[in-house]
Amino acid sequence: MYIGSTGPQGLHHLVYEIVDNAIDEVMAGYCTKILVDLLPGDIVRVKDNGRGIPVGIQPKLGIPAVTVVFTVLHAGGKFGGGGYKVSGGLHGVGASVVNALSEWLEVEVCDGHYRYYQRFEYGKPVCDLQRMEPTTETGSQIAFKADPQIFTETTTYDYEVLLKRLREQAFLNGGVNITFTDQRGEQPVGEVLHYQGGIRSFVEHLNAKKHANLLHEDVIYVSGKKDDTSCEIAMQYNDKYDETIFSFANNVRTMEGGTHETGFKNALTKILNDYARKFGYLKADDKNLMGEDVRDGLCAVINVKLPEAQFEGQTKSKLGNADIRPFVEALMTERLTAYLEENPATGKIIIEKALAASRAREAAKKARELTRRKTAL
Repeated sequence: MYIGSTGPQGLHHLVYEIVDNAIDEVMAGYCTKILVDLLPGDIVRVKDNGRGIPVGIQPKLGIPAVTVVFTVLHAGGKFGGGGYKVSGGLHGVGASVVNALSEWLEVEVCDGHYRYYQRFEYGKPVCDLQRMEPTTETGSQIAFKADPQIFTETTTYDYEVLLKRLREQAFLNGGVNITFTDQRGEQPVGEVLHYQGGIRSFVEHLNAKKHANLLHEDVIYVSGKKDDTSCEIAMQYNDKYDETIFSFANNVRTMEGGTHETGFKNALTKILNDYARKFGYLKADDKNLMGEDVRDGLCAVINVKLPEAQFEGQTKSKLGNADIRPFVEALMTERLTAYLEENPATGKIIIEKALAASRAREAAKKARELTRRKTAL
């Protein structure tokens, strides 16, 4: 229910849950470095330099907060809205679910005064939280081994799958330093993921991967904030005929889109039609450009951060918050319209690409109709 499956997808989801907790510390402004290691025997270790999971006694349950986080569902810092303004770990169940589905899990916490340690086996503590040597460090380190009785298909992690996800997180949180190392082979392999350009760098990376020719040099970047909700969009057109749109809410990839992506698409179609009419690219009797026309050759990343994110479906693949759509539409309308008016050369290139797509679509439609008529005759 909480990780989607007990196959490879669910297995990798365990890593995401622990990394997401470190990313929440990044978003809250307390963490700059995350180390993710794959150790021999497919043991995962995630270390961050955030504040560290609280070690004080939880008043209701009378046990340390760190123990509660790993043994009680819905006990995380996001549940009840106390710990984080925005958070990707929606249900506050991440750490406890990983613990429950692991053969063993060890947690170490440094609070700036001491290092603390606790071990769990099959979800249950096998020792109390122990106070170890003094330290001035802060942060958390979690190591775990997935339970092969639950993940019967495989407990072997795919380096490329994890690398892709960690790279996304580094792009979405520009400035954070994520070091990923696979120590399972004879020689360790790894990468340091650090992108000051944030989602602009993400768009450049996606276009480079497609080996596409860019239609305009600069990545168009739009961002805005209202109360605790923020949105940033980076986009660039290439000479391909497909669209690539990656949307995220609180660092969670929304594979099925949602209200933020709908707002972006609606606004883009309206803005480019208005622009084309205003500057005479579309005449009075011309039909409007359609959504698929204006997204032809588009590469875009949409990243929203909001409190109380409502995801549809337990695996969080579609954003449902209704108020995000008008927020994204208004932001796009204001910022993109201004950008196009200030950069008419880029505006012309984008409109010409959309008009070419529109003509190709109309021609294909006529060809289909002609074939149908011939067949009918």
